[in-house]
Amino acid sequence: MSYTKNNITKRKFDVVIIGAGGSGMRASLQLSRAGLNVAVLSKVFPTRSHTVAAQGGIGASLGNMSEDNWHYHFYDTVKGSDWLGDQDAIEFMCRQAPEVVYDLEHMGMPFDRNPDGTIYQRPFGGHTANYGEKPVQRACAAADRTGHAMLHTLYQQNVKARTSFFVEWMALDLIRDAEGDVVGVTALEMETGELHILEARTVLLATGGAGRIFAASTNAFINTGDGLGMAARAGIPLQDMEFWQFHPTGVAGAGVLLTEGCRGEGAILMNSNGERFMERYAPTLKDLAPRDFVSRCMDQEIKEGRGCGPNKDYILLKLDHLGAETIHKRLPSVYEIGVNFANVDITKEPIPVVPTIHYQMGGIPTNIHGQVVTQQGSDDRAVVNGLYAVGECSCVSVHGANRLGTNSLLDLLVFGRAAGNHIAEYNNRSKAHKPLPADAADRSLERLNRLDNASTGEYSQDVANDIRAAMQLHAGVFRTQASMDEGVAKIAALRSRVGSIALKDQSKIFNTARIEALEVDNLIECAQATIVSAAARKECRGAHTVDDYERPTDDPVAPMGRDDANWMKHTLWYSEGSRLSYKSVNLKPLTVDSVPPKVRTF
Repeated sequence: MSYTKNNITKRKFDVVIIGAGGSGMRASLQLSRAGLNVAVLSKVFPTRSHTVAAQGGIGASLGNMSEDNWHYHFYDTVKGSDWLGDQDAIEFMCRQAPEVVYDLEHMGMPFDRNPDGTIYQRPFGGHTANYGEKPVQRACAAADRTGHAMLHTLYQQNVKARTSFFVEWMALDLIRDAEGDVVGVTALEMETGELHILEARTVLLATGGAGRIFAASTNAFINTGDGLGMAARAGIPLQDMEFWQFHPTGVAGAGVLLTEGCRGEGAILMNSNGERFMERYAPTLKDLAPRDFVSRCMDQEIKEGRGCGPNKDYILLKLDHLGAETIHKRLPSVYEIGVNFANVDITKEPIPVVPTIHYQMGGIPTNIHGQVVTQQGSDDRAVVNGLYAVGECSCVSVHGANRLGTNSLLDLLVFGRAAGNHIAEYNNRSKAHKPLPADAADRSLERLNRLDNASTGEYSQDVANDIRAAMQLHAGVFRTQASMDEGVAKIAALRSRVGSIALKDQSKIFNTARIEALEVDNLIECAQATIVSAAARKECRGAHTVDDYERPTDDPVAPMGRDDANWMKHTLWYSEGSRLSYKSVNLKPLTVDSVPPKVRTF
């Protein structure tokens, strides 16, 4: 049976939130407490959202373990971003950080404690005191299960606030009216296979990242860039998609994340010579340099023949010197991961690790209130009415070209709460729903019926796997112009194959094949945004490292060819025509002096 307009159910809400991770539930909590009728859609049960996998901590300048203040956090974040972060947004986030952490504490989040009862904080990569002079303890942690504790705390509070959750629902497309305002979404109920229209005065995208466009990833299988795909198909650009963070310590051969908290607690990286090689590259911060820097160092050691194992293709992370008691207290999940995914007892021997795709710095462009912004004439920050985005699917931009560890969970909390507050204020002023356009569900109907009516075609996961293989090959830790250009052509060819996907099983009830096929529509948008944006950026900055461009020093992992004169700007990729435009980086903070660009040393 084909999908038609006659069998679509319609529902009305004040706010529809897509995604039940940390940012979505932090926003929904503010809105439900404000008395608004909120619907939260999630492909999985809320506590299964990918935020649950975050391990290390939440960055906040509480100063519980060492001298700290928000100015130092602000400086580290600007420097970590390789000066592509917007300094007004970074100041806003860093100043809000202690408050949102204390909010969680008062909700009952079980942080680890110091002997005096204050929140335990561990060191983390790139976080320093006194503007880079020494490491600082800033990561507020609940062992190595911080995201797990945070997500469960937020879910409990949302249940208390009577938030409505629509579990195992997949949002398909944004609904925009003739004026370009967002007035709702279409969504598929997995249990029944039915298509629904959810009308809303405000739609908030909190769908997480798109890490599954790569073959080797720390991301959950649900991270297929759904919010980004929805935005791209609706004509909204994706910002800075060339910047993807490789986490230095993914388990070799498995990709499962080992938190930076390992190195925060004192773990060290070693090459095949038994050398703690990070002392050569980052004399001050050593193993706690920012992630893009450490990943390049590891890759360099492997390329120069100092990798470990029979194929010399990984680095060793040594933790046994920390002692079994500390490991079981501070890093219990890491111990379990070692046993289950590497057959290694980390209390007795080192574990093999390699840089693995972890986080997207780019996303849907927003302001500090979470409002989605786009280009309208000379205004490159014009608000899209009715649409917000928060979390990893958004780009404020606080992370710029490289995110500091712990700033992801902080991003979720600060901007989830900020968006919730802003939406609540807006909804109180505007009570009426705008009418739905006549073609509200047409795009979704076309996508669904294309799949159901195709008698022959490709299997969705064959196409998805080819996308992942191409991205892994052409958009890795080190890139070349020729490889990226080849990747652009490969992904463009794969886009045509996405349109030829067919379903062997056309049943409606819990048809996971249909869900996977719909996800491929989102994967291709994110992959093409990434590779086209990367090939066009003729410099090295943060996580975007291109071998073709000259190094300013003889140091093999120094910032290579960063071109502030021509490339201190954000990329905007539009799906229609796969075209690019650019907008300037905001180097002006809210209240303090700006941090001028300089070479990043650690």
